[in-house]
Amino acid sequence: MQTQAIDDKELNERVAILHRLRELLLQQRRKFQEYLTVLEKQETTIDGEDMDKLLAHTELEQKIIGNISELQKVIKPMEDLYKAAYPDNQTEIPVLQADLSQLQTRILLQNEKNRSALRLHINSVRSKINALKNPYAKTRSVYAHSAQTAAAINIQV
Repeated sequence: MQTQAIDDKELNERVAILHRLRELLLQQRRKFQEYLTVLEKQETTIDGEDMDKLLAHTELEQKIIGNISELQKVIKPMEDLYKAAYPDNQTEIPVLQADLSQLQTRILLQNEKNRSALRLHINSVRSKINALKNPYAKTRSVYAHSAQTAAAINIQV
């Protein structure tokens, strides 16, 4: 097997690509961990039925998802550069990618768990609302005309 000599410029480019991709993947891992933490806190908020906190968690969740999406747009081209520079994949990047994959699986499971809890809570609230009876449903309005009121008045002088 013949090995090709790499000049310093190409070596520096490869190292820069590797460092940048590693940095981006670590940043993505921190964002995934932050997202998982928010989802776990959101679960306790759902159980506690605190709607203000739930709204705050949902807004924070949307921001984190936006950050992850923007980060993913940068990571994908860097991964392509990495694969071109390191076709044998003998560095720590595959380990980071596997860790990210595990975190993503945990996030999806937690997200589904929260969705199920929210569905149950919403169904419970709906059934409570449907169970409420309107005490005025079968009474006549004070402002409605009564059928017992005369249509004409007979006045004799």
